[in-house]
Amino acid sequence: MQHPTLRELTCLRWVSVGKTSWETGRILGLKERTINHHIQNACRKLGVHSRQAAVTIAMRNGLLSFDDPSSEPEASPPTVDGQSQKCASSSSEESRDEDISIPA
Repeated sequence: MQHPTLRELTCLRWVSVGKTSWETGRILGLKERTINHHIQNACRKLGVHSRQAAVTIAMRNGLLSFDDPSSEPEASPPTVDGQSQKCASSSSEESRDEDISIPA
């Protein structure tokens, strides 16, 4: 098994807290397609076919954790005990912009 890159793990970490590729792209300043590319690469390296399976394998192998928010240097999602993220209730792009909060 190859290890995912830091960027791939960052994308998986956002997946693990329920963010879509679009939302992750907005948070990291990347396009949705780029996020999907990183997630697909992580899936390939971990030998799985879905993003949920990739998160599970990464957590089981100690590559991804909710316990250490400082392990990711850029735009880390909150820990389990941290602030909750709002979910977009509407499909319009305008409401999505208002509902995404970026952790400090």
